[in-house]
Amino acid sequence: MTVTGPKGTLRVPLPKGIRLEKQDARYLAQIENDDQVALRGLIRAEVANAVMGVSKGFERQLDIVGIGYRAEVKGKVVVFTLGYSHPIDLPIPEGISISVEKQTHLVVKGYDRRLVGQIAANIRGLRPPDPYKNKGVRYTGEQLKKKAGKAAGAGGAKG
Repeated sequence: MTVTGPKGTLRVPLPKGIRLEKQDARYLAQIENDDQVALRGLIRAEVANAVMGVSKGFERQLDIVGIGYRAEVKGKVVVFTLGYSHPIDLPIPEGISISVEKQTHLVVKGYDRRLVGQIAANIRGLRPPDPYKNKGVRYTGEQLKKKAGKAAGAGGAKG
C-alpha cells in the first residue's frame, strides 16, 4: 500500500493473505485464515503510522548532558563532541531533519516513524546515559535511576 501526503510518500508492505478494503472513509484489514490474526493489528498500526507521518510527521527530542558535550549541524552531517578523543560525524539520511538548539538539545523530525526512532536511538547510542554521573545523551523527559558510587573506606584489604 502506498500512502501519499504533504510531507512525502510511504510504502507499507502487506504480508501475503492480508488485503485492505475501503468501506466508507475507512480501510479494513481482511485476513484469509486465522494464522494472520496477529498481523491484522500490526498492519493497522503500520498504515495508521504511515497516514499520520505523511500528514503531520513525527519528532523525537534528545538532550545532551555533560560538561563539554555538544552537537552542531554542518550541512548534511551532525558533529558530536561527547568526551571522546575525537568528534563523531553522523550523516543525516534522506527524509530526516535534525536541528540543534543551544548545542545540547536535538530535535529529530521526519515522516517515517521507524526511521525517526532509529536515528534517535543511534544518536543516544553514541554516549548512553551513565547511571553514576547521569552524563550522556538521553531522550527528553527520560527518567534515569542514579546509582550510588563506591563507598569510601568500607571493607577491603588492609595492608
